Amino acid sequence: MSASPRNPFAAHDPYAAAQTATTGAATAVAPGAAMPPAPAERVIDVTEADFERLVLERSLDVPVLLDCWAPWCGPCRSLGPTLEKLAQDYGGRFILAKINTDEAPNLSAALRIRSIPLVVLFAGGQPVDQFVGALPEGQIRQFLDKHLGQFEPQGSPLEELRKAAAVAIEQGHAEESEQLLEEALALDPAHAETLHDLAERRIARGELDAAAGLLDRVRADARGERHEALGKRIEMARHKPAGDPVQLRARIAADPKDFEARFGLAALLAHDGDFDAAFEQLLEVVLRDKGEQREAARKQLVEWFAMCPDAEAVSRGRRYLGMYLN
Repeated sequence: MSASPRNPFAAHDPYAAAQTATTGAATAVAPGAAMPPAPAERVIDVTEADFERLVLERSLDVPVLLDCWAPWCGPCRSLGPTLEKLAQDYGGRFILAKINTDEAPNLSAALRIRSIPLVVLFAGGQPVDQFVGALPEGQIRQFLDKHLGQFEPQGSPLEELRKAAAVAIEQGHAEESEQLLEEALALDPAHAETLHDLAERRIARGELDAAAGLLDRVRADARGERHEALGKRIEMARHKPAGDPVQLRARIAADPKDFEARFGLAALLAHDGDFDAAFEQLLEVVLRDKGEQREAARKQLVEWFAMCPDAEAVSRGRRYLGMYLN
């Protein structure tokens, strides 16, 4: 099999190739020697002119997730931020490439795009799998996890410890997870993602100074959106907003359009770590107001989406925000 990618505008039909067995594509890619992309390179815009270079050729080194969207597509606007968040969360295990189908008629024809958003995973210069529609974040993670492991070399001891820590926390073994992360950090004391993971655990336990100390150890060139979000969570936890939640709830019950009370209650809920409930209060503002309060709630939601550690809550919040704004 040739190692070079094929041009989608030639005889090769990437839509048909996407239906072939995933295991066949797995033998075509060998990303082990490639360095993971930096945070700024994990989300890129592509056009028909650079598609072969940025998607097909790049997918020889690291899987590329192609987001086919258009400005008029409501579900695309909902899905886009979720995909961008996942590109950062996965730490360079794939690149997110975004293409405006309105500006790419030839590629749209080659891919036989019938509905958008369409998301296609490329690896080894070939399409591997795809899905249509604005899926919830959890389902997209399942889609990615199903495929990405096939295109990665066997993990280093550090990465194996980090994977074991992720499994432990999913199973509710927080202490074991932290111990594994500490072992990983001992192998590489400057490993940014491990420092971030440990900082998140410390924040959850209320050990804010310890969390801040871990963030301070992250190299300046490795500080991205997650670093900023964790710093904001520390600041939020250190400054409890004023207000009595019982009184605020009573005001909202008496007047559902008491937006001041909703903002106040949302701030208290977010401070206590209940972002899901905080999102509900601000989403009610977005739903009920058409002016300045709606915009203020939208901005606060976007900021808190980046800070919230609960991926499902964020996915649900983004979905409803997109619905209410349309």
